[in-house]
Amino acid sequence: MQTAYSHAGVKAADEMPGFKALLRHLAPSFDFAGQGHRPVINFGYYANVLPVTQDLGIAISTDGVGTKILVAEALGKFDTIGIDCVAMNVNDVICVGAMPISMVDYIAVESADDHLLEQLGRGFAEGARLSGISIPGGELAQIPGMIKGYAPGSGFDLVGTCIGTVPLNRVITGRAINPGDAIIGLASSGVHSNGLTLARKNLTDLSERLPETGRTVGEELLEPTIIYVEFANRLLSSQVATKALAHITSDGFLNLTRVESEVTFDIQRLPDIPPIFDLIQHRCGVSDEDMFLVYNMGVGFVVVVAPEDVDATLSIARETGYLAHNIGVVTDEPGKKVYVRPRNLVGFDGRFHRIN
Repeated sequence: MQTAYSHAGVKAADEMPGFKALLRHLAPSFDFAGQGHRPVINFGYYANVLPVTQDLGIAISTDGVGTKILVAEALGKFDTIGIDCVAMNVNDVICVGAMPISMVDYIAVESADDHLLEQLGRGFAEGARLSGISIPGGELAQIPGMIKGYAPGSGFDLVGTCIGTVPLNRVITGRAINPGDAIIGLASSGVHSNGLTLARKNLTDLSERLPETGRTVGEELLEPTIIYVEFANRLLSSQVATKALAHITSDGFLNLTRVESEVTFDIQRLPDIPPIFDLIQHRCGVSDEDMFLVYNMGVGFVVVVAPEDVDATLSIARETGYLAHNIGVVTDEPGKKVYVRPRNLVGFDGRFHRIN
């Protein structure tokens, strides 16, 4: 079954048998690590955790920013894309209950343009400041035979790898979720760093203005991904019993089904959906099923807590500068599903479906 994103040229994991074969080859490497250092989480979670002492683990994750880079190239604006690279990595690391401490970057360029590199550095530095991490090193590769941009010499790509620390007895993978727990959604700043291929294919005029915001399409698409580290650090150091944390990226709310517990997530309310998503949907002719599969739809991060901890969690969000809402409840319905009641959708097996 093809989605709108498939038609835009991006395959889902279940459409790539080679991806599954890749993971089969990598899985045995878990046992190659020295005694006591085997990763503690299976493939498919936001980050993994490597034991380094009997009590302490290092969380590790790697990610890039996808074709958001092409929007930056088209606008000639490169001072925020580094924030996105940091965000995509630190937001995954906090999902296992870790505190991010450092990230290294890999920058591949068609040409080592001074303006580009200075602007990328500015964004990386701001992302590090917002996350409370260091960027102690990285790699710059000049590969004009591989990297091509909108204009000659303008191409580049970014990848980061982030580490964090977490006590091994406090690794969070959603195992403690129970029916009745509350689902708290933290607002996104818009598209973040997923779904740009679909958006760019149909929103070709980056100077077009959205009447609701007065901003251009290019400005909306390039808005940096929110970094949720300050909220997560405060939450995890509070008395709130955090059951799960989820970075809502590609696959949308289906990211919630990565948790270990065999539960269903019933999303009963949604915050206001940013206007950029309505424009993408109507201009591209994309169904609700595909929009909620590709995009965060206004919720960039989710935390699951016990019902008695809802008020404390919302208070921590406010105090740390995040807009948060109680959006639903966990149920014991079998099958690891996600309901999005406001749009009459149910998600399972990697897809959203219309509820009959």
